[in-house]
Amino acid sequence: MRKGMQGLALLVQEGLGRDPFKGDVFVFRGRSGRLIKALWHDGIGLSLYAKRLERGRFIWPATEDGAIALTAGQMSYLLEGIDWRNPQQTWRPTSAG
Repeated sequence: MRKGMQGLALLVQEGLGRDPFKGDVFVFRGRSGRLIKALWHDGIGLSLYAKRLERGRFIWPATEDGAIALTAGQMSYLLEGIDWRNPQQTWRPTSAG
């Protein structure tokens, strides 16, 4: 997960054969499953978002040809660390009080 915007955009172009500037969101997961990076072009510029879980792992769906399509709901579950195939949180922080 050392790649930045340019490296991930190049990976999308060469590895997936897709155009990273079309408005699709491309999400990459680190080997440990605790870090994801999302690459998105909003029509004005390229954005890179990163999220790391303190506990648990991002549940990654099986891919075919290196890419899959997720609905907005499935993506929301993925970003929360919830298995989108079986919606249960893997860990939820508790209040300190």
